[in-house]
Amino acid sequence: MPVSKLYNMQGSVVGEVTLSDEIFGLNPNITAIHAAVKNHLANRRQGTQSALTRAEVSGGGAKPYRQKGTGRARQGSKSVPHYTHGGVAFAPKPRDYRYALNKKLKRLALKSALSLRAADDKIIVIDDLKMDAIKTKDFKVFLEAVGVAGKTIIVTPEKNDNVILSARNLPGVKTTFATLLNTYDIMNARTFVVDKAALGLIEEVYA
Repeated sequence: MPVSKLYNMQGSVVGEVTLSDEIFGLNPNITAIHAAVKNHLANRRQGTQSALTRAEVSGGGAKPYRQKGTGRARQGSKSVPHYTHGGVAFAPKPRDYRYALNKKLKRLALKSALSLRAADDKIIVIDDLKMDAIKTKDFKVFLEAVGVAGKTIIVTPEKNDNVILSARNLPGVKTTFATLLNTYDIMNARTFVVDKAALGLIEEVYA
């Protein structure tokens, strides 16, 4: 069974935590992870891009010049795509990029992502992740004490305003709750920092 060190807020190791094999000990399914990340990014797209087709640009009603005798290629309209200010061929139009994945695939992807982080020893469990006040500087000191650098996801069991507000101005640091995990956030972060209580909730919800 995977094992992770247990840290306190001062960065000292105070024990070890045994991680669930069902969630952190799987053979990662890379195909499922790819499908979940692709789905997440597609669902985030606004889909507001738009361009005019040749039917929508102004002008183009009259033939630009006579058919023969000019030495130039024959043209019937100025609104054709190869003309400057002409319409766009197969112009993009506003659309919804959202699509759904089945629940089993999403859950497999999430477990696979967590198993990858566990295999890479990138899961850091904190005995009691809390802040007495909103202090970004103190939160940065805490992250440095537990050896965290770069993109990091902080997982708490429930909403904790002091932690959220202390972490939000740190580049690459994102906070979330145990019940709102997604594969993209886990794969996008180098390190997975989780409160011990949140870890129990993850094992209870996703097992």
